Amino acid sequence: METETKKKTKEEKSFQRKLLWRFLKGSKLFFIISMLTAAVAALADMVSPQIIRMAVDNALGGKEADLPAYVQALVDRFGGFSYLGEHIWIMAVAILIVAGVKVLAQYCFRVYNTKGAETLTKTMRDQLFGHIERLPYAWHARHRTGDIIQRCTSDIDTMKRFVSEQMTSIFRILVLLALSLGFMISMNWKLTLIAMAPVPWIILRSFYFHKKIGAAFLDCDENEGKLSAMAQENLTGVRVVRAFGRERYEKDRFEAQNEYYTSLWMKLARPMSRFWSVSDVLSGIQIMLIVVFGSVYCIRGEMLPGAYIAFLSYGAIMTWPIRMLGRMISEMSKAGVSIDRVAYIMEAEEEQEHGLALAAPMDRDIAFEHVSFGYEGSPEILHDVSFTMQAGTTLGILGGTGSGKSTMMLLLDKLYELPEGGGRITIGGVDVKDIETGHLRKNIAMVLQEPYLFSRSIAENIGITEQDMPMERIREAASAACLDETVESFQKGYDTFVGERGVTLSGGQKQRAAIARALTQKAPIMILDDSLSAVDTETDARIRGALEARFGSASILLISHRITTLSKADKILVLDHGRIVEQGSHDELRQAGGIYQKICEIQSGSAEEVATA
Repeated sequence: METETKKKTKEEKSFQRKLLWRFLKGSKLFFIISMLTAAVAALADMVSPQIIRMAVDNALGGKEADLPAYVQALVDRFGGFSYLGEHIWIMAVAILIVAGVKVLAQYCFRVYNTKGAETLTKTMRDQLFGHIERLPYAWHARHRTGDIIQRCTSDIDTMKRFVSEQMTSIFRILVLLALSLGFMISMNWKLTLIAMAPVPWIILRSFYFHKKIGAAFLDCDENEGKLSAMAQENLTGVRVVRAFGRERYEKDRFEAQNEYYTSLWMKLARPMSRFWSVSDVLSGIQIMLIVVFGSVYCIRGEMLPGAYIAFLSYGAIMTWPIRMLGRMISEMSKAGVSIDRVAYIMEAEEEQEHGLALAAPMDRDIAFEHVSFGYEGSPEILHDVSFTMQAGTTLGILGGTGSGKSTMMLLLDKLYELPEGGGRITIGGVDVKDIETGHLRKNIAMVLQEPYLFSRSIAENIGITEQDMPMERIREAASAACLDETVESFQKGYDTFVGERGVTLSGGQKQRAAIARALTQKAPIMILDDSLSAVDTETDARIRGALEARFGSASILLISHRITTLSKADKILVLDHGRIVEQGSHDELRQAGGIYQKICEIQSGSAEEVATA
């Protein structure tokens, strides 16, 4: 069991590395240039103390220099140290030139690092959003929108900061460490050993801290997702909150979650504060050791003043890369959590074609053959459902809440797939599993039970099924859905902006807008999932009349609780607890003495009259 867990962890880490490398496509060159320029800036940092050392010890102090041949040749080219001592301004100019190179290198580093970071962010967002769009409907049903948004924003920003701020600095850190150590050892190896004494403790503490706080970062990230989900739900459902006077309750609920989320960061702040405080103390000790022992070596004559000044400079320079190395190791915990959360989405399998992907004719009979289905983790909803709907007819479906009406439509549209042994759904004798998904959905116009409108104009919402849809088609569909008169009464007409989820429209207006949107598809199969419930009886009749005139040859599946809506259907199914208990025409069922007749009597008022008598 332990071996399997390790193997799984290893595979996850491998996937995360490959995923990060894939995200870096398009930004790798920017980061490579930024790392090279960072290395140039680090090299400039190393050169300045050496110029100061030579100026103090050789040019002014007159000491003989033990320099590499190429450096000595450069000094001789300027007249040697005796000449430089008399014209010390030359060495000052050399320091200014080195400083100018460093400034230019740092400027290039910032520019290319920013370009790389923003390109990386764009790539991550594009790939993540594109992948989410292709995930199965069932996946979206299992995950909260707020948490997904948090992974697409906060976690991506964390990954960007880690790559752009920590990973790109690694080259500079290595250059600084290698050159600093090299120069320090060449000047005094004993003082170098003393100066490096605190370094192993800093690095070991960083690794320990990295392991210790990983779970805490994960807890913070997950609770930030809960907070985002809560805010998103309240902003989307603000009308419900206001209608039921639940502002105080939702405010207290949000504040409680926010307080808990804040307490997690406060709790995490303690070990982080201890970590950075101890790191600062150890870095200070490192500088103190160089000052104390360097002074002793100078007094003893074991070290020249210029070399001592340069050594102090290198000691101060080394403080940054050592601290950055520790910070990088600790930041790996936070970045690792974010990468893992993003990888969780990217690992999710996209919607696949499990059949033959046929472009089968869609203007054929629809048949359910012994269909049984239950959602993941829930009891079975549909039990051995079988019926045939002839092409070009209207099928009405009536049933109580939770009887499986909408589930049947979701299965027909392949938003959920039947499990093995769960029966078959066919169109013209072809199993929907074998019909190419895009082709299937393009030929099924669906108006869901809860119509969703985007934060766009009415025209954009109706014409969303096709890019740059002509305005006459939009008006024609709106007219068929009995929406045109309403839209024309608005000040901006079809350019009227619809608020998020259509909050600026009434329930009936939203349903009619959704019906108009479906009508623009001119699909051979149309599903109206209780989508006339919010319109009055007169408008209901007008819409059904317009549908019959416009879609005379289409197969229409009409789900409703209203008998008057179903009465004109060629065939009506009555569902009860996931089973078909009655089927027939309106006239047949109203005389059958079953559920349909009782509902018919209740809605027509007959039942009340009988009870009164």
